[in-house]
Amino acid sequence: MIKKSLCKILVFDLDDTLYKEVDYLRSAYQTIAATCVMPGIYHQMLDWYAAGEDVFQCLIDQKLTSVTKDELLRLYRIHQPDITLSKDTKDVLERLKACPDIRLGLMTDGRALTQTHKIEALHLYDYIAPQDIIISEIFGSAKPSVANYRYFMKRYPQAEWWYIGDNTDKDFITANELGWLTICLKDNGQNIHQQQFSITQEKLPQKTITDLSELIELLSDRNIIGL
Repeated sequence: MIKKSLCKILVFDLDDTLYKEVDYLRSAYQTIAATCVMPGIYHQMLDWYAAGEDVFQCLIDQKLTSVTKDELLRLYRIHQPDITLSKDTKDVLERLKACPDIRLGLMTDGRALTQTHKIEALHLYDYIAPQDIIISEIFGSAKPSVANYRYFMKRYPQAEWWYIGDNTDKDFITANELGWLTICLKDNGQNIHQQQFSITQEKLPQKTITDLSELIELLSDRNIIGL
């Protein structure tokens, strides 16, 4: 347990919150096209994806690869991604990291190796301590399990906890129940999973933002950080 009282604990989701997950998909397709098919098929893979097709099955059905579907999925999950934080996201994280009354956390669902590769590629350890990062496969439970949220409440018992995510199905329901401030980053049209706001009140975020920079404004309104 961290005994020092911190004013705000800002816990972020990863995919489609700190970066766009479609960038990971593009990176994986490029790797697969270059190693298992041919680089020129990459754009066709994107077209299949945009059309809602099973991309890997299309490769197999059209005899464009000799690799099995299971192996293609494995390569998708273990490849070293070519992804970066946007300049705006980096600027926000730098501002938050510099504030002594704020501690940053990360809570993400997924496989250990896949999510770790993303975290490393995005250089998130520059902003978030490893002990303040939860990956569901390593932690042993996924959102919306109460254990994931209570982990941060036990580490920082005298804080105010915020959760910033995008998935309206699972990100906010438990945080709402536990008294966290829940903030949804709205889809700009690139999210892989569609957001739904015609849902039960328990699942809805308390606030919505269109850009992470709006977090600075919210914190400024609470006299935690200057604009």
